[in-house]
Amino acid sequence: MVIGEPLVEFSASTPLTEADTFHLSFSGDALNAAVAAAATGAHVALVTLVGEDEFGARLIRFAAAHGIDTRWMRQGTGSTGAYAVGADPSGERAFGYMRACSAASRMGPSDVAEAPLPETSVLLLSGVTAALSPSCAHAVRYAAEIVGEAGGKVVYDPNFRSRLTTAGTAAGMLAAIAPHAALVTPSCPGDSIPLLGTDEPFAAVQVCRELGARAVALTRGPEGVLLADGDERPVEIPAVPARVIVDQTGAGDAFAGTVAARLALGDPLQRAVRAGTAAAAVSLEGQGGTGRVATPGDIERLLGELSGTPEAP
Repeated sequence: MVIGEPLVEFSASTPLTEADTFHLSFSGDALNAAVAAAATGAHVALVTLVGEDEFGARLIRFAAAHGIDTRWMRQGTGSTGAYAVGADPSGERAFGYMRACSAASRMGPSDVAEAPLPETSVLLLSGVTAALSPSCAHAVRYAAEIVGEAGGKVVYDPNFRSRLTTAGTAAGMLAAIAPHAALVTPSCPGDSIPLLGTDEPFAAVQVCRELGARAVALTRGPEGVLLADGDERPVEIPAVPARVIVDQTGAGDAFAGTVAARLALGDPLQRAVRAGTAAAAVSLEGQGGTGRVATPGDIERLLGELSGTPEAP
């Protein structure tokens, strides 16, 4: 199960300062992750509110077409959120958001309580969702508590966005969710500096463990993932090289969604993380957050190439 805000996406192949042609699609961290998770073969539900408008209806159809269980995607008060992004494969991407007072920002605990949280094997949550509004923050904490207490696994991606929240507030949310989390997936240095106070990978992992997270997958872009599971020494998971980089949008979401799905399907954590690195590499080949989605065959092929032997199913 994924909880968060799907967005209408207007993406351009050039920076926003120059772009005059945009491609219409659908994205947002929650939707990107859910699409990636469903592509692995897991049963994935997305819990959210979309606007009572044409884009809201289209978003629900888009999610269903990508294999997502849409029973808890409801139309509610407010508009469907949107954003524009200018792709810049070699540098920083520029985003322009149009999500103020969106339907999803009005979600609260009563909305997510309608979903079968106690029966959820893996719940994927994001700091973006928590930053949308105080009611969304309450919904994230509520869902984490319910799933964690019921024995499910909570995966939390801090995904800090300075345009949405402050570092202090985001760090507080990470501290609140970590004790319920089977896995947290902060980025270094993007999340680690503002939320954990360090750009040193081993120190960042240690801080997350001290907050109560049972495992940490610290993502470091082309340097791969530093994975700490239990009391074992952290291990280095190499990044999977992308064949071509078209757009970086959604790569981290593809990683988180794939890892969560593979855990739900019964993979050991290290194998799930390796699959996530492959899915992230594939996502770089497409424009927009859901422009290129890794299939299980893609993942097995890339991991096989990296190790020199076919990846075991």
